[in-house]
Amino acid sequence: MKNIGYYNGEYGLIEEVKIPMLDRGIYFGDGIYEATFSIGNKIFALDDHLDRLYSSASLLDINLPFTRTEIINILEELNSKVDSKVKFIYWQVTRGTAPRKHIYNKEIKGNLYITITPFAEVKDYEKKLKLITVEDTRFLHCNIKTLNLIPNVMASQKADEAGCDEAVFHRGDIVTEASHSNVHIIKDGVFKTHPTDNYILPGISRKHIIEICKNNNIKVDETAFTVKEMMEADEVLVTSSSKLIVPACEIDEIKVGGKAPNIVKLLQDEYYKKVDLETSL
Repeated sequence: MKNIGYYNGEYGLIEEVKIPMLDRGIYFGDGIYEATFSIGNKIFALDDHLDRLYSSASLLDINLPFTRTEIINILEELNSKVDSKVKFIYWQVTRGTAPRKHIYNKEIKGNLYITITPFAEVKDYEKKLKLITVEDTRFLHCNIKTLNLIPNVMASQKADEAGCDEAVFHRGDIVTEASHSNVHIIKDGVFKTHPTDNYILPGISRKHIIEICKNNNIKVDETAFTVKEMMEADEVLVTSSSKLIVPACEIDEIKVGGKAPNIVKLLQDEYYKKVDLETSL
């Protein structure tokens, strides 16, 4: 198949799959999601993404409709049906289907929704990103990978209209993350990243890069940094499950980074090795 859509046991082409109007994800954004990629039929970092899915579900009191093993089996089966070497895998669980009412029934079973589509090559050594800064107006549960993404959508649109690739959120002077990525800096050989509190999503690529830093004797500092520190950093790095790790070259039309290319290349090389190791046959 050229792509696949799945909803509670029914699947087909994405264009053909139907979702009930009373799914709470439609009128409340009441749900959680995850996304990663696969190469061949190997799904990258699936255990990490499922760990975060279960954490988000627990924090929002959502009943997952399948066991962890069942979700893995469903994702792997569907992944094998799409005719592409590299695929983008997205799945979400909404609280369930019920008449519109703010209060929810704790016993309601969640709805599982999956899409799998062809994906561009994940490795791009030469790419650098242009960013803009945007005031972080999101709520105070950014650590939950919820479907409520309107501020992220608005920031992403603003970045696109400015000819940029991503928008970096800040609360006052403090950088939090980007509209669909984590943001980090390198300064004097130290990898600095916002702590995993309620202001950022605990990114899977963020987790992997921290592990790579520690394995390569690069000091990691998990404390908040300011916009000024970001603009003056040796490197500004953007990480996500689709981008992996990409340096920035410009923020708000000001050139940034480019002062520690050897560290950037080491991190990229080690991350790509990890991807190859986990997705090779």
